[in-house]
Amino acid sequence: MTRETHPRRGNISTDLSSFVGRDAELVAIERVLRTERLVTLTGVGGVGKTRTALEAAVTAAPDFPDGVWVVRLSQLRDGTLLPHLICREMRLQDQTTRPMAEVLADRLAGARCLLVLDGCEHLLESCAMMIMLLLGVAPGVKIIATSRQPLGVRGESRIDLTPLAADREAVQLFAERAAAVAPGFALTEATRPIVAGVCAHLDGIPLAVELAAALVAELPVADLGARIQDRFALETERKRGGGAPAHHATLWTAIGWSHELCTPEERLLWARLSVFAGSFTSATAQDVCSGGPLTPEDVRGTLAQLVDKSLVKTRDGRYALLDTIAEFGAHWLRELGEDRALRLGHRDHYRAAARHAFGLWFTAGQADLAQRFAQDFADLQVALETCFTEPGDAVLELLGALWFFWYCCGHQREGRHYFERALAHDATPGYHRMRASWAYGLVVLAQGDVEACNGAVEICTSAAVGEDKPPTGVSARASAYLRGTAWSIRGDADLAMRIVAPFDTLPEAGGAHEAEGMREATALMVQACVSYIHIVRGDYAEAVALARWIRAEGERRGEFKYRSWGDYIWALAALGTGDLPTAVDHARQALEANRRLGDYWGMALVLDSLALALAGLGESEQAATVLGTGEQAWRATFGTAQFGSPELAAARQACEQQIRAAIGDADYEKAFLSGLDTPLTPALPTV
Repeated sequence: MTRETHPRRGNISTDLSSFVGRDAELVAIERVLRTERLVTLTGVGGVGKTRTALEAAVTAAPDFPDGVWVVRLSQLRDGTLLPHLICREMRLQDQTTRPMAEVLADRLAGARCLLVLDGCEHLLESCAMMIMLLLGVAPGVKIIATSRQPLGVRGESRIDLTPLAADREAVQLFAERAAAVAPGFALTEATRPIVAGVCAHLDGIPLAVELAAALVAELPVADLGARIQDRFALETERKRGGGAPAHHATLWTAIGWSHELCTPEERLLWARLSVFAGSFTSATAQDVCSGGPLTPEDVRGTLAQLVDKSLVKTRDGRYALLDTIAEFGAHWLRELGEDRALRLGHRDHYRAAARHAFGLWFTAGQADLAQRFAQDFADLQVALETCFTEPGDAVLELLGALWFFWYCCGHQREGRHYFERALAHDATPGYHRMRASWAYGLVVLAQGDVEACNGAVEICTSAAVGEDKPPTGVSARASAYLRGTAWSIRGDADLAMRIVAPFDTLPEAGGAHEAEGMREATALMVQACVSYIHIVRGDYAEAVALARWIRAEGERRGEFKYRSWGDYIWALAALGTGDLPTAVDHARQALEANRRLGDYWGMALVLDSLALALAGLGESEQAATVLGTGEQAWRATFGTAQFGSPELAAARQACEQQIRAAIGDADYEKAFLSGLDTPLTPALPTV
């Protein structure tokens, strides 16, 4: 079958490996999708479910104007986070307190899109419930699922994938994959029957065939055929006796054969790499998987050898194991008795990375930190789950150290989920519980949940011990920031100032100890709170003076998030004094910084101020568009615009009235709706 190549929405890649066979299955999937809404591809591991689903999805893409979206479920361990994962892959932002499944259903209610849910077997109940919900409320959504067993959902059409024909498609697949690892390889009259015999021994299972083809770089085809015939002698006897082995057993045997052909170092690293849920870097693999006979240098070289054998995939400088290969590795890791040790080592790697990152957020490495933990998110979640299986405050340490990731990088929902579990998991007073409760307060405050924020303040205060205790300790300043920000949002600027005034001192540089970094972070944020209080009180000169300091401090540190707050406050002060060009300039600088981090709350705040300035300058149509985009950002964070702040709400209402008066209701609505439909991603178009 052929497929068109043209720009389309979604996250599916068109840069896929060559596809062999499955013409009948692709036609069947296409036929089902014309009249039905759910098709599940079933079959044993390695039979090609994922690759077939992707090929079918790329072919069907022109029929779905709202995109084809692939969600790989193997990285997920907690089924309650399934709607979060789907939203993240679909770039649907919503950090409100509404149930995420409800949010997803609302967002897709009018959409025409295709979801590919890949690897449902370990989350059958969660997947079935999610699919039933979407099929019930989103008539334009169709789903291709892959699973080793049916989902059991009403209306499900099942297509069972069988292995490739050993004498045709499997031989073609072998030849193509062998040519990829051994340039110049081509079938001849002499080698074709040998390859056909290899494929027959492997039951035509695509993954098994690909693993065998990868060995052509090391073994002549004749030797490969002889070795595999010996390895499968028992299976051959069973077939002659009428008792052909199950395809899964054949695949497991084929993988086991590849395992036997590996060196001891390769086998050990393969087992240890199975601890990763997502992709990883060579440096991470060296840290987690070295030990005993494997030095970090050994890991680096051995990883490259596993790539050459097609046991590890690599892309963009990162590595990953296919699910079935990882399963085999995990089996041997348990056999080696290293399972728990590797899980704890994996946890400790991300725990150490978080500890290191905590002191680097307000530095030039800010953007790299945000990207690094976004790429490692699947393994960060696994590390957190490992923490929950052990006593102690490791989970509080890991979560609290990454406060910036949950608060500033668009992960408030997942952050809240883990913080609430962690605070219930370990109630021992101490620094890590105090810091985690402060970070939890930041997250729920960003969601507009003042009541939960008050609860976080109580935990923060009661968890402090030693020099961190109120009235002068770091917990007091952390609590003051949360309370002061909450009251400034509510509009009581005088009370907010009384709360934070005792802590209104310029921060000292943080030291090597985590508590010192905490003092620095909370001191910087208190200054941010005070600057906003000046705006609410109309003290614009004081606001500009502090905004200058905040901006300069951010520049001195080489970071841009704190600097963006200075730009935002400066824009608000300029609006207050009527200096509209200055307001536009600083609002745009702040918007760019928040866009880079994917901070939707920051974007929401800044877009409103930018719209006000543009309206004042007579750029009414553009102001309406920006106002619409800002409205979308508010809905994705607080659920309602301006998070209930009377000052911001009044300013926005005045802005809307001004624009309507300038261009009329019809043109306003058109421009506003255009902005409301602008995708909220870090690639938000320049406004």
